Amino acid sequence: MITIRYATADDVPALAEIGLRAWEQAATGVADLDALRGIAREAFLQFLAAKWVTVIVAERGGVIAGWAAREKMDEEITDLWVDPALQRQGVGAALLVALEDAMRRSGIEAADLQTHARNAPALAFFRKQGYAVNWLSVTYSPKLDRDVESVGLRRQLVEDRPVGYGPGGF
Repeated sequence: MITIRYATADDVPALAEIGLRAWEQAATGVADLDALRGIAREAFLQFLAAKWVTVIVAERGGVIAGWAAREKMDEEITDLWVDPALQRQGVGAALLVALEDAMRRSGIEAADLQTHARNAPALAFFRKQGYAVNWLSVTYSPKLDRDVESVGLRRQLVEDRPVGYGPGGF
């Protein structure tokens, strides 16, 4: 059974390690993992130390299996990381549903997120969850010393209501 809860400051080291393992899997073939591993670990630790209050955690059998965040508590899902050993077991979907439910309760009508264009497993996952490509971009990354293709995805969380006169509009 998957349980969703809010993160605590004590979770930061474990969440950073899960983020790092999932990042390594997602960045394989895109980045020099050996060169960037230390930078990535520090980035996860700094983000989580500063923003743990925006993070939700998924546990499976009492063990942290993944986490997700909305850094600015707006329509953008900034992070969704599942331990590679526990992927394809419903953890990511449970995290996404929890974020989307919180967004709806806050009056947010659509969820946005982004990933790199070569992250085929993430793209397939988000498409399966109802997300569609909203934009594509290419940006130079100084850390990687090359262009990186990004994909923005969006999912409508609230159905559009007809606008018009009378019951049901025109």
